[in-house]
Amino acid sequence: MTASLIALTVNGEPRRAPAGTVADLVRHLGLDPAKVAVERNGAIAPRSALAAVAIAEGDVLEIVHFVGGGDAAEAPADTWTVAGRTFRSRLIVGTGKYADFAQNAAAVEASGADIVTVAVRRVNVSDPKAPMLTDFIDPKKVTYLPNTAGCFTADEAIRTLRLAREAGGWDLVKLEVLGEARTLYPDMRETLKATEVLAREGFAPMVYCVDDPIAARQLEDAGAVAIMPLGAPIGSGLGIQNRVTIRLIVEGASVPVLVDAGVGTASDAAVAMELGCDGVLMNTAIAEAKDPIRMAGAMKLAVEAGRHAYLSGRMATRRYADPSSPLAGLI
Repeated sequence: MTASLIALTVNGEPRRAPAGTVADLVRHLGLDPAKVAVERNGAIAPRSALAAVAIAEGDVLEIVHFVGGGDAAEAPADTWTVAGRTFRSRLIVGTGKYADFAQNAAAVEASGADIVTVAVRRVNVSDPKAPMLTDFIDPKKVTYLPNTAGCFTADEAIRTLRLAREAGGWDLVKLEVLGEARTLYPDMRETLKATEVLAREGFAPMVYCVDDPIAARQLEDAGAVAIMPLGAPIGSGLGIQNRVTIRLIVEGASVPVLVDAGVGTASDAAVAMELGCDGVLMNTAIAEAKDPIRMAGAMKLAVEAGRHAYLSGRMATRRYADPSSPLAGLI
């Protein structure tokens, strides 16, 4: 004889189940009564009494269990770590070339960035009430990464970062030592010298460098906590010019690798991530876009898409066509 079915609401969905106890219902659903908690009509049903509590027509039940860290359907957070600090966003944005601080702040918000680079400049003592970046981008909510933009010697860069640490207590810093004003290419001899000194003084330097795997290894040995090879000259928007060397740097590094400089549009950012980089740093590509806020959002999506593509493992490239549908059995 078929057991009679009663109408219930289980976890927000209408169901029909055989009459019986709450424990019977849990087992009917393929669950273990010893591993769940049950609320029946707004009241908790003690686990020890599930076999004694009868269900009735129209009952509303919530059945829950513990899962690791949240909804099991959600993908785990894809974070990255540098110098012991963990971040969710793999996009770092700059704070120069914007129309004003308000636009800069809106772009940072749209990008989802956890880190912004900031240049260290003299305070305007003639107008001490002039707006400052900290009035618009809260360093308690977004990590400031002081950089040495405009420095052409190791001594200049070291001095700048010592002042930055004194001003804000920052030890995670971005080091760049430029060789000349025309190309803004890094002077690797001065960069290496500055890296060694800063590391000895307790700084954690993320270092802008040429796209050279040998130089990258030397910087890591000198104490760099992240390697930041250029994709193309600063502010050029040319995109990544040498994918081979960027990939070699990624494969040889034991610290994070982030493309720094040369990104022009979203596809450039995606390429950097598809090469296996841990992140991308950009400024001009967003700040000089016709719509910086929208471009910031595009860059956020591009970095995420490129990262997913890298983790997925792209298909192999082939010299000839390979049909998607089998050719056998054609009519």
